[in-house]
Amino acid sequence: MILAMPRPRPPFLLKEVTRHGKHVWYVRRGDSPRIRVQGEFGTDEFNVSYQVAINAVLIVPTIQKVGTGSLQWLWDRYRESTAWAELSSATHKQRENIMLHVLETAGSEPYGGITSDTIEEGKDRRRDTPAQSRNFLDCMRGLFRWAKEKKHVKVDPTDGVKNPKKRKGKGFPAWTEEDVEAYQRKWPLGTRQRVWLDVLLYTGPRRGDVVKLGRQHERMVLDTYAQAMVPTVSFKTEKGGEQIEVTIPILPVLQTTLAAGPCGDLTYICGERGNPLTKESFGNVFSAAAREAGVTKSAHGVRKIAAITAADNGATVHQLMAIFGWKTSQMAEYYTREANRRRLAREAVHMLGRTPQQHPIPAPTRSVPLTLEKPK
Repeated sequence: MILAMPRPRPPFLLKEVTRHGKHVWYVRRGDSPRIRVQGEFGTDEFNVSYQVAINAVLIVPTIQKVGTGSLQWLWDRYRESTAWAELSSATHKQRENIMLHVLETAGSEPYGGITSDTIEEGKDRRRDTPAQSRNFLDCMRGLFRWAKEKKHVKVDPTDGVKNPKKRKGKGFPAWTEEDVEAYQRKWPLGTRQRVWLDVLLYTGPRRGDVVKLGRQHERMVLDTYAQAMVPTVSFKTEKGGEQIEVTIPILPVLQTTLAAGPCGDLTYICGERGNPLTKESFGNVFSAAAREAGVTKSAHGVRKIAAITAADNGATVHQLMAIFGWKTSQMAEYYTREANRRRLAREAVHMLGRTPQQHPIPAPTRSVPLTLEKPK
């Protein structure tokens, strides 16, 4: 549960007014880099963003100014580059957090002394969490590929360093029907938490897409089967270089939820004051709402049960690709394969019966000799 922001102003929190008259908030400690706090002051989104920022500045001491040739200098120049600007805001946050820890211990070290062995050691220190190890390597690759292109280094130390192996597993656990029912009991129609779940459940986007959906994405489309105009929501997926257009009919159950609200002015999903949420803050507040309902699973797990439900109801591979914005058939084939197994099991379970009356042994199609001759 996130507590309301206390008064007076929390430590290291600064406010600025832009030339357009907009109030923006930052966390800064001494000469450390400023970290922007998202959302309106006092909202759930703001509080979560502030906690992330304050944790970052408290665990990292003030980085002393370093000269040309240091890793800190190289990182600062990279963050001023076009290559950095082309990355998504989510990637910015992820890599800045990684580098805060790296620069704490190695910011004053010469970047020219970083070798493939150095990168391997950094990757190995994170081996207990393969995702962190992979993110560290991606961060270093981005930095040193740019550095080589700009002739700051002659050799990219990340060349030849292999990605850590992914652990075998199914990732985020899918929600179950029991999870959905428990959440809906805790958060009935008319609560913003119910809107969060139902938009995820009946449209199926990723977090980064679902927080952007709103009335402006609604379209009336002709249903050729029903010969009638039906309401849909249409958007472009967030993930991947090639964006994919997804159009989803707004089911009656979702129409009921949206009508009950509350929704934001621009987005269905909103915070306590009707403000939009970033995908990171939404993930945090959604997980908190789920825990209050006794469900310790994530927003991505709702996307999984949506895919499972569609596959169990007979959706084909290409239909699943259209609904969930997958560019390849790999994920869709996984869900349809699992659905087919479940259906085949249901259809064949009677074959486990062992009474001859239910399953008599078929008579042979040819005569059986009464005696057998010994082989010659």
